[in-house]
Amino acid sequence: MRRFLRDNGLSITLFVLFLVSLVGQALTGWRANAEELRMHELPAIGLPEYLTSGHFISAVFENWESEFLQMAAYVLLTIFLFQKGAAESKKPDDDNPEDETPEKRRSDPTAPWPVHRGGLLLKLYSHSLSIALVALFVLSFWLHLAGSTQRTNEEALQHHQQIKSMVEMLAEPEFWYESFQNWQSEFLSIGVLLVLGIYLRERGSPESKPVAAPHTATGH
Repeated sequence: MRRFLRDNGLSITLFVLFLVSLVGQALTGWRANAEELRMHELPAIGLPEYLTSGHFISAVFENWESEFLQMAAYVLLTIFLFQKGAAESKKPDDDNPEDETPEKRRSDPTAPWPVHRGGLLLKLYSHSLSIALVALFVLSFWLHLAGSTQRTNEEALQHHQQIKSMVEMLAEPEFWYESFQNWQSEFLSIGVLLVLGIYLRERGSPESKPVAAPHTATGH
């Protein structure tokens, strides 16, 4: 168990922090929603009901959507775009191991089994990371849309207004405002990390270049 925790400490810690933050969001969102309902002289709802409400679903997947978009875009853009001096960029003037043809490693017993299998399976496996991230973005976008539609309709019923469909919600500026306000911050953060990593260091972190590396050094 100790070895397992050591070898997987980073992912375990991140997922624990995720769960703690999600629980915090649920509890504080529930309280905030109860206050909003009280102001409209409506009865508060229980926590289980709140977790299936548009208020919670929309807020959760609005953020997931932007995160998965950021990661998918970064993975795909770093295939053919470079940033000289950045730790996470491929070297623009040298051969990079990421571009190696996987068929060359077919005889390697340690290679993943799709490499040995070849064919369509290998082609899919060769792009499995971007496929997974794009799929998670599309799913999160759809759930954000569904949650926003549900939240809008819940508010419409409270004010005796007409409800909207998901297709109609796509034409609403408020929905796209929710998306763009997160998208811009995600692209800004990854761009800032990329550029700051050229000149600044964090000793011991694989996301940083070695402390003594020159600013012009690209990659690890």
